[in-house]
Amino acid sequence: MSETTAVARLTQEITAGLKPAALEGFYQDLHRHPELAFQEHRTAAKLAARLRAAGYDVTEGVGRTGVVGVLANGDGPTVWLRGDMDALPVQEATGLEYASTVDGVMHACGHDLHVTWLVGAAGALAAARGTWSGTLVVVGQPAEESGGGASAMVTDGVHTRFPRPDVVLGQHVTPGLAGFYPHTPGLTMSASDDLDVVVHGVGGHGSRPESTTDPVVTAAYIVTRLQTVVSREVAAAHSVVLTVGQFHAGTKHNIIPAEARLSLNLRTQDARVRDRVLESVRRIVEGECRTAGCQAPPEVTVRPGYPNTVNDSVLDGEIAAVHRELFGQPTVFDFGPAMGSEDFSLLAPKNVPYDFWYVTSTPPAVWEAAPGADLAEKIGNVPGNHSPLFAPDLSVLLPGVRTLASAALSRLG
Repeated sequence: MSETTAVARLTQEITAGLKPAALEGFYQDLHRHPELAFQEHRTAAKLAARLRAAGYDVTEGVGRTGVVGVLANGDGPTVWLRGDMDALPVQEATGLEYASTVDGVMHACGHDLHVTWLVGAAGALAAARGTWSGTLVVVGQPAEESGGGASAMVTDGVHTRFPRPDVVLGQHVTPGLAGFYPHTPGLTMSASDDLDVVVHGVGGHGSRPESTTDPVVTAAYIVTRLQTVVSREVAAAHSVVLTVGQFHAGTKHNIIPAEARLSLNLRTQDARVRDRVLESVRRIVEGECRTAGCQAPPEVTVRPGYPNTVNDSVLDGEIAAVHRELFGQPTVFDFGPAMGSEDFSLLAPKNVPYDFWYVTSTPPAVWEAAPGADLAEKIGNVPGNHSPLFAPDLSVLLPGVRTLASAALSRLG
């Protein structure tokens, strides 16, 4: 029997006793009570309680609201399993009976599912500790959506206060017909940066624009000009997304404001391309302000968010092989690098390999009803992450536990 087959069979054995109804109850409770970044007090307490009951040594409040559970089980590798906990400022529109009870807040990215998978895998592995050896570290990370959660845990000593990992493992729910487990060796998610732009004009009465320097018009030109950066300054071989997410100016119909503010987001997959695009943004902002005669120079502030997520190719190949053994050869395929971003990689100390894969979750009826001739078109026409209609199929609860548990078993002694 190959090692891959042995891990798959062991995973099936140790998860055979898991009750789908219990997983559903835990997941639906989390979904009803979403909490925003660094406010995940209830979610963290639920996770901590489950880990303690399973025999883990639990520390709460790591990186403000993070949870770390450690299960030392003899000699062997140290494996970290990570799940993020925070929700989004989205008004839910799913109509589910277990929909969010918090106005304007929703688990629209599936982090409630991530915590459920983490609890299920941690419990199953603890109950089967006689079948493996090593140290298992379960990390409940806060504030992935705001980009500060992993950094906060690192600053709070997660790399020094707890056993150093030999590997760090994680997964993310994604749109796509439920029942597939995409793996991408190497680059799998993009870097993300936020930029804040302030245009300083001269305000005044709307009836006398000649006495002002209108920052609204200048900012509008900046927005328009920025659309040419990707199309005319980046080679077609590179994937880049530059988005203007916010445009704020003014307080009243007949007042020309003194300033306008823009919020931008940049996604890149190459460090040199990132630097070039950032320079282009600065050049365009400064150039338009000079052209408009702004008396004060503009402000451009870059707020680095997420680095690229680059899976260890060997590790990813080994875990993908286990998942193929578990669920069948056609269920695992290379999704290719995504423009989405994650702070997961920050939890891996330098030179420690990590792997991050996906679990598709679109209900079959929703998938079949969506228009599209190929996978990409279909995915674009079903509710995805951050949609107020995002509602993963409950059939993915147990498989998501098994993907995480099998990945851990593939490394533990």
